[in-house]
Amino acid sequence: MTQKSYAKVNIFLKIAGRRENYHELVSRFVRVKNLYDEMSFIKKDCDTFTLEGNFGCETKKNTVYKAFMALKELSPKVEQYFKTHYVKVIKRIPEFAGLGGGSSNAATFMIMVNESCKLGLTKDELAKISVTIGADVPFFVYEYDSANVTGIGENVTKYEEEPLKIETVTPNVECNTGVIFSSFRDDFYKEVSQNEGTKLLGMASLKILEEYDIIEANDLYLPAVTQYDELKSFAKPKWYFSGSGSSFFRVVE
Repeated sequence: MTQKSYAKVNIFLKIAGRRENYHELVSRFVRVKNLYDEMSFIKKDCDTFTLEGNFGCETKKNTVYKAFMALKELSPKVEQYFKTHYVKVIKRIPEFAGLGGGSSNAATFMIMVNESCKLGLTKDELAKISVTIGADVPFFVYEYDSANVTGIGENVTKYEEEPLKIETVTPNVECNTGVIFSSFRDDFYKEVSQNEGTKLLGMASLKILEEYDIIEANDLYLPAVTQYDELKSFAKPKWYFSGSGSSFFRVVE
């Protein structure tokens, strides 16, 4: 069983407030259909949960492993299944890049397990579990090409528009999300107004990119380039910044 695990970009990303240790967002997520990892469940006897792939972290810190731990609490069928199968991921989405690779992998894993183990969970039920794994995971669970995402990532609403052809470039810079949010809080903190947030959520993605520049579209861009000066050379006309970076993107007409 093999499935594609797509990347995403943030057409816009605005900070709306804080909830305990989290920042609340108002954002538009769009799937990048030409950039994806491939996840397979391969039959093989395994003593423990086995994850194969070129990851930048150990298995127990991986989002796929966290998803496995969450799902095995729901049904003994999950743990039993991975005694006779292992997970292989062919990685193409750069890590630490603002493209949601880890979150996408976790969501794809959950969707595949739900089918393989016949758990019968709805998308809403999967999304509720997935938000405990990572803020971006619910978006990928719903498999929308375009969606408005608010709160700490738990509120995902499909946005109806034609799929966009996205081109990405990822500098050889590993952006630390915690460092960038800390810089935002210390030096750039602002909250999007309710009116502005509502306006953005109602606009087509292409219209947003026509009317907003890279700084206006993403509240984390300035904190990111403050911390990682080498990013500045990638900020060219018609290119935008995804998440907390380091990736830039543009729409190809």
